[in-house]
Amino acid sequence: MSNFTTKKKKMMKTEFEKMRTEERYSFADPEIVASIAHAIDLCRQLQTMTLTDGHYRDVIEQLIPGIPKSATICPPFHCDHGHGIVMGEHTFLNYNCTILDGAYVRIGHHVLIGPNCQLYTPQHPMNYLERRLPQEVSHPISIGDDTWLGGGVIVCPGVTIGKRCIIGAGSVVVHDIPDDCLAVGNPAVIKKRLR
Repeated sequence: MSNFTTKKKKMMKTEFEKMRTEERYSFADPEIVASIAHAIDLCRQLQTMTLTDGHYRDVIEQLIPGIPKSATICPPFHCDHGHGIVMGEHTFLNYNCTILDGAYVRIGHHVLIGPNCQLYTPQHPMNYLERRLPQEVSHPISIGDDTWLGGGVIVCPGVTIGKRCIIGAGSVVVHDIPDDCLAVGNPAVIKKRLR
């Protein structure tokens, strides 16, 4: 094998690596499918538990490695992988939240996420012919410290929500929201500065 071929093989990314780095990837890739299946199994286990169940913490730590002891996720909870979620201290996710973590989802410290919130990193192609293929691109989501998402908020791919924000119930966040803002609506618009 030539030196060029060896370098080329080293440079080729797996579909999973492409997923994490905002490149188009195949969501039918066996490694990605296995990761999703593992997360589905752990989420299914969580659905039968309460926060006080003796095995709750073990399952949540398998699902989201590195989750702080002070963070709480109320089941039921749904995610694609789990290991793409990075949560800060004293963060609280209420019932029935969904996080599609193809790209990383970073949630700061002291964040409150209301029931039925949905955080989506995958973006399907705009072209209908391309949508027929099992391909997409995932864009990271970031939520700053001390932010509160009201119930039913949807955060779209690639959005950054700043620190100390409030996002009103039922809002759909399609653009970045700077620090210290109240944003409401579909699409969410800034209604006022909080500082």
